[in-house]
Amino acid sequence: MSAVDRGDLRALAQAAGEIAQRAAQAILEVYESEFAVESKDDRSPLTEADLAANRIIVAALRVLTPELPVLSEESAAVAWSERSQWPCYWLVDPLDGTREFVKRNGEFTVNIALIDAHEPVIGVVQTPVSGDLACAWRGGGAWLSNPAAALVPRRLHTRSRPSSLVVAGSRSHASEREAQMLALLGPSEKVPLGSSLKFLRIAAGEADLYLRLGPTSEWDTAAGQCVLEEAGGAVRDLHGQPLRYNARESLINGDFFAVGARDADWSALHMS
Repeated sequence: MSAVDRGDLRALAQAAGEIAQRAAQAILEVYESEFAVESKDDRSPLTEADLAANRIIVAALRVLTPELPVLSEESAAVAWSERSQWPCYWLVDPLDGTREFVKRNGEFTVNIALIDAHEPVIGVVQTPVSGDLACAWRGGGAWLSNPAAALVPRRLHTRSRPSSLVVAGSRSHASEREAQMLALLGPSEKVPLGSSLKFLRIAAGEADLYLRLGPTSEWDTAAGQCVLEEAGGAVRDLHGQPLRYNARESLINGDFFAVGARDADWSALHMS
């Protein structure tokens, strides 16, 4: 690897996990109050919690690794001419699932990823309401813990593809095209979930597939992708290639699918 050769991925991942927990506490303080909601330029909601979590994470990462840039959803206005020169950087979504936060259904997360050579090599996904913390690093596996409950971390493993799929689907995004593509795979049961929790369910062997047709941003997927890949799964575009990061000017992902059984036949989801 490039810029992270000097550091210990495991130690960095654990430090990022602690930062995510601090951000989660700030999010919960807003969640338990009467909070205001604004709209971003893309008309998606923005709350005090997004901004508070962003401040905590960005400041802490700059102290942890001052040599590495930080790209966050709430501070993404970095020119491509500058960003294209980054071999390694932190990619952050301080509150993934703001719509779910506003609905108060608990299905939102804090996402922190380290990107090296266009690939996520650290992934941290913290679920503020439950306290669950998923932490993964390249070659070190994916681990789920709950520090508040003092539970021993357990290693996450995906499962083999079953005859009837459990599909983790978005609560806020669905389409007729998605239903048609899922039908090509045979019997399935759809379980609606918000935010990057869909990646975690697959990583834990509790679901098999997440098909996303429509735009997402790179900070929505990077941390979950790392967790899922280290648990044995994969996140691929509809050409069958892994999602890559900071490889072009746009920060918007194309259509993709995430699976637990990495070596199973998912060619029905590929574009012809």
